[in-house]
Amino acid sequence: MSTLQRPAVEPCRPEEATPVRVDGDALDSTAPDYLRDLKAELACERLVPARLTVEACFEEDCSLSTQREAERIRDHIRAATLLGAGTLTVEFDSVADERKIRPALAACAERARRDGVTLELDGPLSLES
Repeated sequence: MSTLQRPAVEPCRPEEATPVRVDGDALDSTAPDYLRDLKAELACERLVPARLTVEACFEEDCSLSTQREAERIRDHIRAATLLGAGTLTVEFDSVADERKIRPALAACAERARRDGVTLELDGPLSLES
């Protein structure tokens, strides 16, 4: 048995494909079959999903509402994984109760990390604080 490892990424002829951003709110579904078909359609057009974006609403001071939004974000994390997008951007304008939302978003970020997706927040809250 050889002790030399074959590299996971090797140089090859350049591929001509355009990275694109996919609007998660415009998706008809986050079901795996739909996403596989969408990925195949994009590939036929030489497009590669690089980023998925989704708008979230954290304006209600309600734990159930926050959990519903977190679940929707997790659905889009799975969608990003199935599409092959490396980043999910969650856009939101305001936050009703940071103490409720921060743990939910942190859990989503951990889920994204485990699934190989970078979660970016585009709003008045960050996870670095």
